[in-house]
Amino acid sequence: MNGSSTRPIEYSPECPFEAFTDADKAVDRLVEIFERNTAFLRDAFQELIAGKPREGRVRAFYPEVRLVTESHGRLDSRLAYGFVSGPGDHATTVTRPDLFRHYLKSQISLLMRNHEVPVMIGASEMPIPLHFAFYDGTHVEGGAAAAQLNQPLADVFDLPDLSVMDDAIANGTYEPVDGVMPLSSFTAPRVDYSLHRLQHYTATAAEHFQNYVLFTNYQFYIDEFCRMAHDLLADPDSGYEAFVEPGNLVTLAGDLEPSSGTAPARLPQMPAYHLKRKGQGGITMVNIGVGPSNAKTITDHVAVLRPHAWLMLGHCAGLRNSQTLGDYVLAHGYVREDNVLNQDLPTWVPIPPLAEVQVALEDAVTEITGYDGYELKRVMRTGTVASIDNRNWELWDQRGLVQRFSQSRAIALDMESATIAANGFRFRVPYGTLLCVSDKPLHGELKLPGMATDFYKRQVAQHLEIGIRALEKLRAMPSESLHSRKLRSFAETAFQ
Repeated sequence: MNGSSTRPIEYSPECPFEAFTDADKAVDRLVEIFERNTAFLRDAFQELIAGKPREGRVRAFYPEVRLVTESHGRLDSRLAYGFVSGPGDHATTVTRPDLFRHYLKSQISLLMRNHEVPVMIGASEMPIPLHFAFYDGTHVEGGAAAAQLNQPLADVFDLPDLSVMDDAIANGTYEPVDGVMPLSSFTAPRVDYSLHRLQHYTATAAEHFQNYVLFTNYQFYIDEFCRMAHDLLADPDSGYEAFVEPGNLVTLAGDLEPSSGTAPARLPQMPAYHLKRKGQGGITMVNIGVGPSNAKTITDHVAVLRPHAWLMLGHCAGLRNSQTLGDYVLAHGYVREDNVLNQDLPTWVPIPPLAEVQVALEDAVTEITGYDGYELKRVMRTGTVASIDNRNWELWDQRGLVQRFSQSRAIALDMESATIAANGFRFRVPYGTLLCVSDKPLHGELKLPGMATDFYKRQVAQHLEIGIRALEKLRAMPSESLHSRKLRSFAETAFQ
């Protein structure tokens, strides 16, 4: 364990495993264990800051969900998740059960229903790092200097341990310890790490993120999203309850100004905006900026929240002479020259189109543009999108590029779409891409300042409206239909 030694250890109170047949009570027990154990660490930390030295170490553990099955019983073959693949012990550590209450209740209920056995709830053997006992982490950083006057933190507490925070489970490379199979794609420390990173990158708390997510690479889309969000909040029939901006600025339905939060001195690297709805059924939009590195970073962290879908809305270079500026591209395949996921998801792995998402996007384009059937081809093409990791690809020798584009049948080029789709595939999050042609470099139409400004004014609002309409269509689907079996492997974790 991180910081292990022979010094005596003061443990949080014991919490033996108990059997539960009621999902609500099981989650209540998870909350109780987590809150008690993190409070134990926070209290010890405050004592250290106050000048009380510790003779030994202090340690508390994450709660755990455990399921034991003894049968290969055949389940409903339509299911994509909610069951284990075979008999044996299955377990996952849990963090922030207060934040994930609805999700945990749903997953535990499915396990008990599908296997007709209770779940076991108790304390795991995985220590809670001190930093993660503070939900925003600032208390630890602010008090660390004072604590160092007495004892180094690592001499007293467990600190974050990268060896238990990797993506081996999601990547399919995890090797079970003591024969126990994972119930979830993420360990508790991995989730905690991402919860803290989301606050850092987006300047909004994880609790505000909604289950339907839009990613964009331009601030123009964010400005329009803010305008639309306030219009929807003013509509009592919209179902939206609040709008949250960076700094956790919360504007409630019916209000004109935020009622809580503090605007940041400067925008974060990838600011997030949340149009909230009951049950996390609203829409989150994140400006990821330019490039596949940002796209991977944010989706790595949003994935732990287990959203129901994420979509990429952005601009692209049109590669066909028949395209015009403002045309839409609905991706049904990707050429992955973004390279940031090569170690996690080999490029030979196909990233399939998801029928439910494709249909929702096409139907949304039809409804918003007014074009239908064969006429829809006037404004939208379905095809392959190539994502590249060099924004100045136009300066390369064009002969090799043109040949690859032709061989792949690519119709558009950008820097983020393949990354977002591939990480959706990797993390079992339904994904889709609808891009808008903003230039055609191969055909002499470069994006110039004046032309770009006119284009943005004309097209952004319609494009964003299409994205929102598509997500609302996906929200209307049963989650069992949206979370496709094609995203699941043959030896899969039970949790969605």
